[in-house]
Amino acid sequence: MRNDAKPEKIRCDACPVLCYIADGKSGACDRYANHSGQLVRLDPLTIIHDTDQKLVPFMKGGGDDDGWDGDIIKGQRPFVTAVGAGTTYPDYKPAPFIVSQDIDGVDMVTVVTEGIFSYCGVKVKIDTDRHIGHERDVVYVDGEPIGHVMTSEYGSKMLSLGGVEHLTGGSKKEGRVTCDALLRLCNREAVLMNIGEGEHQIEIIVEAGKAPIVNGIEENLMRVGCGSAAIGMFAKQWLGHADDVVVVDDHITGVLSEHEAGKQLDVAPTGIKMLGRRSTPGRYFQVAQPGTGWGGTDIEDPLKILGPFNPKTAWAGLRLFMVSTTGEQYGYYELDADLVPQKKDVPGPLKASAELIAENCEPSVCSVLFMGGAGGSLRAGVTENPVRLTRSVKESLTHVSCGGAEAYVWPGGGITVMVDVLDMPTQSFGYVPTPALVAPIEFTLRVSDYKTLGGHMEHIKPVQEINRIDARRVSQNPNAGDPMAHENYRWSKGK
Repeated sequence: MRNDAKPEKIRCDACPVLCYIADGKSGACDRYANHSGQLVRLDPLTIIHDTDQKLVPFMKGGGDDDGWDGDIIKGQRPFVTAVGAGTTYPDYKPAPFIVSQDIDGVDMVTVVTEGIFSYCGVKVKIDTDRHIGHERDVVYVDGEPIGHVMTSEYGSKMLSLGGVEHLTGGSKKEGRVTCDALLRLCNREAVLMNIGEGEHQIEIIVEAGKAPIVNGIEENLMRVGCGSAAIGMFAKQWLGHADDVVVVDDHITGVLSEHEAGKQLDVAPTGIKMLGRRSTPGRYFQVAQPGTGWGGTDIEDPLKILGPFNPKTAWAGLRLFMVSTTGEQYGYYELDADLVPQKKDVPGPLKASAELIAENCEPSVCSVLFMGGAGGSLRAGVTENPVRLTRSVKESLTHVSCGGAEAYVWPGGGITVMVDVLDMPTQSFGYVPTPALVAPIEFTLRVSDYKTLGGHMEHIKPVQEINRIDARRVSQNPNAGDPMAHENYRWSKGK
């Protein structure tokens, strides 16, 4: 008898979408598939090994059982991350992996799960002087709003992207585009964004660990400091080679002859007049509008920020050097008989000073930090009494990591974490089309403390039993920290 019945689809309960998946197919997230009627996780479990590097012992007998074996950072100690581990949805299930191992004589346990983060976003730090938008300007991807410009920090522009308001609070397309942009940023891919409106709109390409590309031009340098700071740092380089120096800056433009550094070095007044708003001596605000020109202003000719020189103080032949906060733009001028600056060839020592400013600038780079709130499903996967986990984290009894990388836990209520995506293994992030990001999170603590929390003790497995053939093994990023290091915990400090 012929049987043409199609194999039954199986239901995936790894996220709220609850896909029905046919045999040989994957769900909407491409993370789970139906393999002969079994629901399988497609991505490999990622396990971190610190290193396999050995060094020569520095003490006699270093290779014996009681001495040092040359392995300075516990090279063979594995750490099971949550990358590829799976989720606890719909919340009542214990975490996919609850792994124990002995760490320097202390029984430790790591609870591993991939969190479904509807409440998440990224903070982007862009090291550049270039204007990329005013504070509160909206950031767009594919025409959809995904975040906004935050307050600038010293030499850096800041973006806040994502969040539940964009993921679920707008249109379906807005949520989908936001989720896709966050996923690509967190997985270290480039994302094209537009910031602002109309003729003031800026186009920028952001990629973690790479220089930003603003309006098609790749940035090179982060400012050495504001204009005033540059005056203080490099004042001695200009003595004897210029009578006055202006460091052009969108925020705080510095003037050597008026600045306290110039006064203490006996730089004479020059009668210079700045068109900006004077703050304290030698420091001026708002000399021009923000832009992509000199020092983050909208000017290409620095003389536009100068008024007429005071004839009572200035003199013909006065030497004026103007330079930007990155040293990339500079010019040399001498006053003619009418006290009007005339452009001249830049003397060698002044050119060298601009090169010194540039040398002291760090490379322009984009930093992407994932930020999310660990809610009910995450905490319930650790303990049946979730608030105890929150308290344990705040009391430094439980250490939080993301993909093995150290996470900053914000103060206040809940477990709100922030982590540099460059410290995490590649392809650490996934998504579900609710929409939400899927991100790894691990909780590491003593077994005794885990029992006190009301943890799922019956699900603990020794690390030796985690023998996944398809596991991905990666070396530890030295910037990521060691989640199991004793100094992470309050009990190691005798408190």
